[in-house]
Amino acid sequence: MAQLPAQTIHRDPQLLYWILLPITAVMVLTGVLRHYASVLMATQPKRFDQKSIKEQRSMVHGVATRNNFHVLSAPSFRARRDYLTNAYESGAFLKDPDRRGQPPANPMTDPNAMDGMMGMMKNNMAMMIPNTLIMSWINAFFSGFVIIKLPFPITIKFKSMLQAGVMTKEMDPRWMSSISWYFLCIFGLQSVFNFILGSENAANQMAQQMGAMGPQAGPQMFGPGVDPDKQFKTEAENLAVVEHYSVLDDVEDRLLKGIKSK
Repeated sequence: MAQLPAQTIHRDPQLLYWILLPITAVMVLTGVLRHYASVLMATQPKRFDQKSIKEQRSMVHGVATRNNFHVLSAPSFRARRDYLTNAYESGAFLKDPDRRGQPPANPMTDPNAMDGMMGMMKNNMAMMIPNTLIMSWINAFFSGFVIIKLPFPITIKFKSMLQAGVMTKEMDPRWMSSISWYFLCIFGLQSVFNFILGSENAANQMAQQMGAMGPQAGPQMFGPGVDPDKQFKTEAENLAVVEHYSVLDDVEDRLLKGIKSK
């Protein structure tokens, strides 16, 4: 079978200096500015009282006991289960036992919840506003330019991703447009930001998005609108239905069987 000739596009060498490098430099500088803007807008975390920490840690204790019961002996697991179950059902770990059985407070009236929502809004604004401005800038000045060719072959499925803004059906998928280079910089500059700002930087947009979507850790385990008493009763039921077994059950027989098989 005859091999198709390689597709060649004669491009102006100045595209490297007037499109590729400016977009990359702007994306790097924007990430650095986003990092320092997030640092300046960050609010100091509030200190939680002892009762709030006790309420959260007691739930973590029950979850850890339920997930790791197999490393405990039967008497040890029963003692922990009975203690936690009785405490959960009696409300001994609740921060405010007087509000037991009442509906949870309105999240809009909780200062801690409002601070969390304001912090999330600040992070989203610091991420959306620069991206909108840069996208408008690229569409206004660099739309339709083909600036680089990938040095390795790819399938036709990547054509729509790498050639955004270029309406051609016959072009080799390895050619990349200016808009696609912008999207590649969004998700591919994490190593550069780690080198410039360190690993704990606020310039990584994917990390910010995953952090916003992931569960809240620490004393924020009981989020706004969540009833801790119901969470404790649910965990007590989960502990009660655990069928215990230990990794040390019949360990002598298994050890002797393994020795004999050798």
